[in-house]
Amino acid sequence: MVSTRKKPRPSKQKRLAGEPASSTQAITAGAAGTGETRSFSLPLVGSRFFDRFSRREAPALLALTLLVGICYLPAMLRGGLIWDDFIWSQSPAVLEWSGLGAIWSWPPQIEGEKHYWPLTYTTFWLEHKIWGLEPAGYHVVNVLLHLLNSLLLWQVLLRLAVPGAWAVAAVFAVHPLHVESVAWIIERKDVLSGLFYLTAVLVWLRFLEQPRPWRYGLALLLFAAGLLSKSIVVTLPAALLIVQWWKAGRIGGRDLQRLAPFFLVALLITAADLYSYDLGRTNLDYSLPERVLIASRALWFYAGKLAWPTDLAIIYPLWHISLRDPWAWLYLAGAAALAATLWFTRHRIGRGPLAGALFFVVTLSPVLGFVNYGYMGYSLVADRFQYLACIGVMAVLIGAAVQGAGRLSGGLKMGATGLLLALLALLGTTTWRQAEIYRDDLTFFSHIISLNPEARNAHRLLSRELTKSGRLEESLAAARIAAEQQPDKAISYSMIGELLANLKRLDEAEENFRRAVEINPSREHELRILSVLGRTSWEQGRLQAAEKHFRRVLDLDPRNREALKHLAGSYFKQKRWQEALDLYRTLLEVDPEDANTHFNIGASLYYLGQPEAALQNFKRALSLDPTLEQARTGFEELQKTLRPSGKEQLSPEKE
Repeated sequence: MVSTRKKPRPSKQKRLAGEPASSTQAITAGAAGTGETRSFSLPLVGSRFFDRFSRREAPALLALTLLVGICYLPAMLRGGLIWDDFIWSQSPAVLEWSGLGAIWSWPPQIEGEKHYWPLTYTTFWLEHKIWGLEPAGYHVVNVLLHLLNSLLLWQVLLRLAVPGAWAVAAVFAVHPLHVESVAWIIERKDVLSGLFYLTAVLVWLRFLEQPRPWRYGLALLLFAAGLLSKSIVVTLPAALLIVQWWKAGRIGGRDLQRLAPFFLVALLITAADLYSYDLGRTNLDYSLPERVLIASRALWFYAGKLAWPTDLAIIYPLWHISLRDPWAWLYLAGAAALAATLWFTRHRIGRGPLAGALFFVVTLSPVLGFVNYGYMGYSLVADRFQYLACIGVMAVLIGAAVQGAGRLSGGLKMGATGLLLALLALLGTTTWRQAEIYRDDLTFFSHIISLNPEARNAHRLLSRELTKSGRLEESLAAARIAAEQQPDKAISYSMIGELLANLKRLDEAEENFRRAVEINPSREHELRILSVLGRTSWEQGRLQAAEKHFRRVLDLDPRNREALKHLAGSYFKQKRWQEALDLYRTLLEVDPEDANTHFNIGASLYYLGQPEAALQNFKRALSLDPTLEQARTGFEELQKTLRPSGKEQLSPEKE
């Protein structure tokens, strides 16, 4: 008997080469064995692009959301604008409605930002139009972007059938290494570029299963968007080749052909970014062997901080690299030995560990020191640099642990789950504490110095914040350390001088100001210093000292308003009426509408025996400022003297 049932058609979906099962089965396997129809999708875009989470996975999704939200509460509730945030928060390109043109023009027209990352600054521009410069809004957006990245990572790992996909995403979500990227507003570029990067990976994986031109185009567009957010995602095409090798054991000509446009886009956008940045100005002359040693040490440093995230610094101490240092070569030998071990054991333990290590190295490669970048003058490593790179190591280690735990008996398996929860709690607590650092500049710079007392410029910046808080003695101590660290910088001596002047220690202040002028003898610098000395001497009643400083100011700038005002006032106090009058008249040329200057001219004329002229100046002062009581009193007294009762009285409101 012949069955009339139609044979099922072969699935049009193409598996990723090397996958143990169909993509749907692989995802199911990665999702802890659930085979339910998926019904929860990421809120980013439609379900045509991404898998949906099953109802059974909803608690895990909620748990991931709560983990991120709770860990970053300090940033959202108390986070402020910190240090380099001035680049966007004071930029006319962000603050003005017409600023989008400046953001997208090339080279970029954002003072303090030489990179071409217009998408990042476009988000700042848009948010400024919604909530101004209120920090909370920007912090919330950063946290939401990080949450989306954690959910996207979960989906990527599910699609690649990585064991423990949720556990990897959860550790990624709460790991304290990511605090710098999430809690510091200016580092929006990390989480935003990460969003485009992970989304591009998902779309690419869907394209490999069901090749559609629009999927290919979308993946390429997302990659370009990531590069325009931060060019560190330039390694995405290489990462996709690593995934292909991991799954198939080989990279074919078709794989290279498909990814050729990605490499071309990476080359064009990154070349424009590097040209805009002008690498020559970094002036770092490490030799190639030294750069290899830097890279090998940096890799071990990043892996160590990933495994044991303590003493996380904003600016790590700048390493001294020497070819004669045996430890430096041990880092290189260790990296080479590990790479060889993973290669030669790939048939026994699988290609996954080597693929994860390759992903880690390749994703970090732009910041391993082979290419100069400005931050290398401060430090050769930074937590934010491995925001995406850490995924490779996490997936290997946590995936292996989850796979091993799956073979345990019931009680031991529960214990393994408890260990995971304890790990998340420990990491989350550390993240909470680390997020507190981004409250304000005073907390921020204090933290930097606590872990790196030699940090470049940190003591000077801390001194500035301590001064704002009125802690002058502490500020003076920090400024002195800054001067010791950088004895060729005039700004530190200027700060010491101003602090000593505020503390009424003028002799010491003058000594430091002289040192500052010796280092930077520019006219503008000397004018500022002389003005501080003159003003402080005046406030202390040391008129002769004030005169000396203000005369020097007028030698450099004959129409300096502050110097004219104080020097004229000094002459007036000494009853040197004519000298005072001459200076007040010069001051009137600078600001002809100043009521106080007209009054002072009138007072000087009065004491020089010219009451009629004095009366006219009192009258003019009152017409400019009717509330100037001393002018009114002088006017009324002179009027009584010059125009006895019965004669027409002058009105100060009339010309």
